[in-house]
Amino acid sequence: MSKILMRQMAKNQSGTITAVKVGGELGRRIREMGIVPGTIITIQGRAPLNDPVALRVMGGTLTLRNNEADHIEIEVED
Repeated sequence: MSKILMRQMAKNQSGTITAVKVGGELGRRIREMGIVPGTIITIQGRAPLNDPVALRVMGGTLTLRNNEADHIEIEVED
């Protein structure tokens, strides 16, 4: 297993969140959306210019900008 940033994940790739590496208002907002360590996510797709990214988390779909996804570390299968 390897750790990558959410921004580097491919469409339909799944992984487990290992860390949210941002504090303050942005970190609080990300955590309130359910993006917390131990949660399994799947990348559903990306907009035409690769920003934002749509992801499946806890039965719902969320979108994050790439600058937000840069703070989320994911453990994926090799």
